[in-house]
Amino acid sequence: MKFDLSEQQRIIVDTARRVGEDFGPDYWRKQDADKAFPREFWKAVCDAGLAGTLVPEEYGGSELGMFEKALIVETLAAAGGGATVGQLFMVGPIFGGLAIQRFGSTEMKKEYLPKIANGLIVAMALTEPDAGSNSLEIQTFAERDGNGWKLNGRKMWTTAMEAADKVLVIARTTKIQDAPKKTFGLSLFMIDVKRMGLEFSPIEKLGTNTLSSSNVFFDDVQIDGSELVGELDNGWRQLLDILNTERIAATASLVGTGELATRLGVAYANDRKVFGGKPISSYQGLQFPLAQAYVEIESARLMNYKAAWLFDNGRDHGAEANIAKLISARAAELATDRAMQMMGGMGYAKDSHVERLWRDARLFRIAPISEEMIYNFVAMQNLGMPRSY
Repeated sequence: MKFDLSEQQRIIVDTARRVGEDFGPDYWRKQDADKAFPREFWKAVCDAGLAGTLVPEEYGGSELGMFEKALIVETLAAAGGGATVGQLFMVGPIFGGLAIQRFGSTEMKKEYLPKIANGLIVAMALTEPDAGSNSLEIQTFAERDGNGWKLNGRKMWTTAMEAADKVLVIARTTKIQDAPKKTFGLSLFMIDVKRMGLEFSPIEKLGTNTLSSSNVFFDDVQIDGSELVGELDNGWRQLLDILNTERIAATASLVGTGELATRLGVAYANDRKVFGGKPISSYQGLQFPLAQAYVEIESARLMNYKAAWLFDNGRDHGAEANIAKLISARAAELATDRAMQMMGGMGYAKDSHVERLWRDARLFRIAPISEEMIYNFVAMQNLGMPRSY
């Protein structure tokens, strides 16, 4: 296995770094305070060709891989954006671009892939109040209605509905009691956010304030037959494919978060002098926690690269993507917490930027999949242990 980046990959990283540095921590602090979608940042990302790395060249993309996507996300996150950057690459390049590229019709690809490469935002409505992590138990139902469907139900924690043009809805098209097995009967639909019968309301939350999270309600929402993504009733495998790549984007942003927090903490500690004029970074009690965070961040980075490489080579990557996400979430939490502790009272101030990184990173021990569910997955899939839930 080679770890050297190709010339093209180095150019991609340099481009992402230049874009990211134009939108440093001060920009993100303001967006967070205003709870404003980072449109200027996302436009710059798209203008630089960084949003369309997975999109085929015939549709306006650069037709690269998930590995390049991971490099881009971690670099942008480390420049100032933190964990929010990973979510931005979900709402569009993955929920829209990857879903349509792998499962959409030719007509969908022609219509949407060029738009996604140029910044189209696509939310994903999956989570439900009574289903949580158990996506097989969702109740939102699309009932046949002529050549299309009529959608009813409720979703929650849907990211970026306020900024999105489209939403990828996961719904049942065969009810659980009528399905031969639980994994049968799920379907994916790409519909307009502005549609009769679709309403949403933001959820007040701790962090990731630049991208809203919403409750979404469907009341007899009409879906056209052409809006089905992939196979009717056989959307479960499609959904897993999307979710596993979502983990790769999340991990990349958490690696970047940990890198940025560690850099901020070290810079402060090297500059701060007390008790005889020595920099506080010379004390092992302050060195070791950030050194530990660095070790865990690097471990997560390598596991994420493996997951991305496996995806790009058409191999199963679910375990690696989930393990990387678990390690990176804990590493980012440690790095942000220790950097804040390193700064003392100043770490609690918004000027330090670390408190925002800490708030945003904390989400990812819970979402897009909780660490407890990852342990369940590893116990069953990697260790061959019986199902525990």
